[in-house]
Amino acid sequence: MLASLISVLIFVESGGNSNAVGDQGRAIGVLQVHREVVTDVNRLYGTQYSHQQMTNPVKARQVAALYLQYWGRAYERQTGKRPSPEVLARIWNGGPAGWRKNSTLPYWKKVRQTLLYGGRNDSVPLRRWRQLHRQ
Repeated sequence: MLASLISVLIFVESGGNSNAVGDQGRAIGVLQVHREVVTDVNRLYGTQYSHQQMTNPVKARQVAALYLQYWGRAYERQTGKRPSPEVLARIWNGGPAGWRKNSTLPYWKKVRQTLLYGGRNDSVPLRRWRQLHRQ
């Protein structure tokens, strides 16, 4: 599930553009990773990722997975509930407590739309959309 969610986050964040830059230069790569996320992952896991490496889609995915796994487990310890795609997407957008912030609801709406309809505004679910585009 996490790998699929990260793929959707990539679509929402940058449309897959590994050279994307946002938030006045503070967010980079396919997942629009902020320096604080990289610092957090390095501190939590003893890794040595650099912010500049986040233009590499493989490394950006690794950092996102580690970040979401850690903060998803923290959510589960705090609430007693497994983190849903909504919780994880809102954490990605708003930090460890993002799942509580009203400001992350519009981001979740975009992610949900992409999960359900592949980023399209019609009624073709993502599963079917992928089937149609593999041919």
